Amino acid sequence: MFYLCIGMTVREKIALFPHSPGVYRYYDSEGTVIYVGKAKDLHKRVAQYFVDQSRLTPKTAVLVSKIADAQFTVVESESDALLLENNLIKQYKPKYNILLKDSKTYPWICVTNEEFPKVFLTRRVVKNGSRYFGPYSSVKHAYHLLEFFEELYPLRNCKQKITSESILRGKTRPCLNFHIGKCKGCCVGKISQKEYNDNIEEIVRLLKGDGREMIQHYRGLMEEAAGELNFEAAAIYKDKMQALEKHYSKSIIMSTMSGSIDVFTIVTDDNDAYGNFMRLRNGAVIQSLNLGFKLRIEEEPADILAMFIGEIESKFGSLSREVLVPFLPEMEIEGVEFKIPVRGDKLALLELSARNSKEMRANALRQSEHSDPDAFNRKVLEELRDAIGMSVLPEHIECFDNSNIQGTNPVASCVVFRGGQPSKKDYRHFNIKTVVGANDYASMKEVVNRRYSRMLDEAPDDLPQLIVIDGGKGQLAFAYEALLELGITDRLTVVGLAKRLEEVIRVHDPFPLFLDRNSQALKLMQRVRDEAHRFGITHHRNRRSKAQIESALRNIKGVGEKTEQRLLLHFGSVARIAAAPLEDVAALVGPELAARILNDLKDS
Repeated sequence: MFYLCIGMTVREKIALFPHSPGVYRYYDSEGTVIYVGKAKDLHKRVAQYFVDQSRLTPKTAVLVSKIADAQFTVVESESDALLLENNLIKQYKPKYNILLKDSKTYPWICVTNEEFPKVFLTRRVVKNGSRYFGPYSSVKHAYHLLEFFEELYPLRNCKQKITSESILRGKTRPCLNFHIGKCKGCCVGKISQKEYNDNIEEIVRLLKGDGREMIQHYRGLMEEAAGELNFEAAAIYKDKMQALEKHYSKSIIMSTMSGSIDVFTIVTDDNDAYGNFMRLRNGAVIQSLNLGFKLRIEEEPADILAMFIGEIESKFGSLSREVLVPFLPEMEIEGVEFKIPVRGDKLALLELSARNSKEMRANALRQSEHSDPDAFNRKVLEELRDAIGMSVLPEHIECFDNSNIQGTNPVASCVVFRGGQPSKKDYRHFNIKTVVGANDYASMKEVVNRRYSRMLDEAPDDLPQLIVIDGGKGQLAFAYEALLELGITDRLTVVGLAKRLEEVIRVHDPFPLFLDRNSQALKLMQRVRDEAHRFGITHHRNRRSKAQIESALRNIKGVGEKTEQRLLLHFGSVARIAAAPLEDVAALVGPELAARILNDLKDS
């Protein structure tokens, strides 16, 4: 029933809402539906928006400020409320509701309602008695099924209307498919209606997920035919059995499970949610679907999951009696038991579904990298912020790396990322000044101290939100000590990124943090670390080359910086100087020094 209260304020109307399951609708001042919600207790649910508005999140507070009217619909159960909510959202498309981002029409496999049915793929469901199976999220998978059926059960795919009467009249001629063995010729009576429809029913059983029973069925028929010495029929049954086994070996099968089970998982970002649904029958996944949702206001995960379940129920029909979920949804459905598995095959199924949800989120993020790079970079920064427990967005990231070979020419690098992208004009090199030998820890402390003591003097408002140290606990501890001495540890976050297992090391945390290997947050940290390493190695190579040149020429008596530059500019390298004729070198530095240079270079 629908109820409308006229001539009352919103608060007065809400005070009269019943303690019953139902659906409520909020209207703005122009009479437009701006939000639709469901509740097992309408009065309690709606009152939450108005009792203590200081506890509302910013987006929800905006919604409440726009409410000019409220209406409700009482239903018999939470399941009815879920379906009604889903239908009203699709009807009104409210501004502040979760928006289903996936508006594609998914394909179905149709078995027509005819004397000699056809089996084909369609995106239109027509209520004419035909049977539909799906929808299939992968068109490729659906076509693969049809090819498998054609191989196992040659059926007609022509557009002719074939009936018993048309066969008796004999006015139909068989097509090419009959002559090449892809059709049994039902149009000319080469296969009986019973035999043809037995094949159709076997296809229906396979579409319903009864593949293992069909394998056992054909094995029994094969053994029976072989026992009767009917080896031709036994060979046919064996071929069908092996074709089924080959097909199902490519499917996901949990051999210890039976019956029908549905699985739901969701992952959420600030403004988006991604869900995966899988339906299993006798251990085989027969349906799977990913859906994305746009969150208009802050929604609890339990509400998002309930919305997702309602959408799937509207697409696929009634749920299985057993439904696996990562947490309980904000709903109850009569005859359906929601379970949170903690071990075994069912937990493995839930984890598989969760991987699909995460992969959908990662794929959406990858697509946005090209379509909207600014939004992509912000998403990555938000993911990194949440992953390492920061309170602010790491818009400004700096990373340090040390480079030395057996203690020679120790240098360090600092690279800067702003908005998730390298800011190369801010990169800095450091030659280690106070540390002797290969001491990465002390070198790290020196460069961090030098970097931020100077920044505090010149640009105190430009400190980074996040500092990444290329190394483990030792390097991180010395870097943190330098920041502590400067008194800025409360103004930024510093972490280490260890190379061996790519674990994130946090100050005062004895346990490393392992980010998802496929997460964009870890990929950004790896990119920052690798850039610092590349930049540092380049500088270190230049220092080594310069040192090698200096040791080869500067150690010669009479050769100074200007003489060295003159020779290198003319000849290009020390090796070419050593191979040059005496007169050519003498033309630049005089005969006496030229002879000394050539003698020393040949001796070295």
